[in-house]
Amino acid sequence: MDEPIPVTRTVDCGTAKLLPDVDRARAWLLTVDGAPQSYVDLDDPTHLELEYALRLAHVLDTVAEPGRPIEALHLGGGAMALPRYVAVTRPGSHQTVIESDRGLLELVADVLPLPAEADVTVHGADARAWLENATAGSADVLVADVFGGSGGSRVPAHLTSVEYVRIAARVLRPGGRYAANLADAAPFTFLRSQLATFAEVFTDLCLVAEPAVLRGRRFGNVVLLASDCELPVAPLTRLTAADPFPARVEHGAALERLLAGASPVYDAHAVPSPEPPAGTFSIG
Repeated sequence: MDEPIPVTRTVDCGTAKLLPDVDRARAWLLTVDGAPQSYVDLDDPTHLELEYALRLAHVLDTVAEPGRPIEALHLGGGAMALPRYVAVTRPGSHQTVIESDRGLLELVADVLPLPAEADVTVHGADARAWLENATAGSADVLVADVFGGSGGSRVPAHLTSVEYVRIAARVLRPGGRYAANLADAAPFTFLRSQLATFAEVFTDLCLVAEPAVLRGRRFGNVVLLASDCELPVAPLTRLTAADPFPARVEHGAALERLLAGASPVYDAHAVPSPEPPAGTFSIG
């Protein structure tokens, strides 16, 4: 059997590469301008290499009873790692993916097409613009993994405001959950502002990240989880503690200390997430 070869293509946001995993026969890493965006194993979609994707998968695992179909909305598609995960762990789920980079969508459809049995509808559109016209109360969970700018490394400003959060919350069913992949470092100016912003709309929040990131020792990914009902903090804590790179769940008093003094962000003053230090996420 011929070994797979890397695929390189110019997409809307830069240069995308699909790099085969030499250790797994049909697994691929997607990068954009050198920054890892997705990892997919076509033979085993539950195998997630990127740490933040594994944490978002734990969120998806706790949305409903194991195996129960859900309505999931994904803002940001990449190589469709999480939609593939839900399709096999929750058969019968209906999923919608919103990805603004149409060139990237074409690349993934050409090289890593979704399985025919996966009920996934894909739209090439801006996340916020699409949400404004989405059906209210239609999703059990909304996963936001949207990064733009050079190397696809910054959350766009228009997805960081109270106005945006209200639009997103409208799409969730009662008790639905919003999960976002963010990135920051001490003194957590952006992360704290996002906590304050989401607290304007949702009643319960938590963060999931590596202890080294939460202690301010390095720049890294942080998953923010929000809901209008009590979050499954105990199950999430157990799942993330068992990861190859264990994470910590911040909730309650610890989160209140981080949030203290932070102000919510509105459209007029919204800014993108901070630029990662050189080489933080890049490979090759």
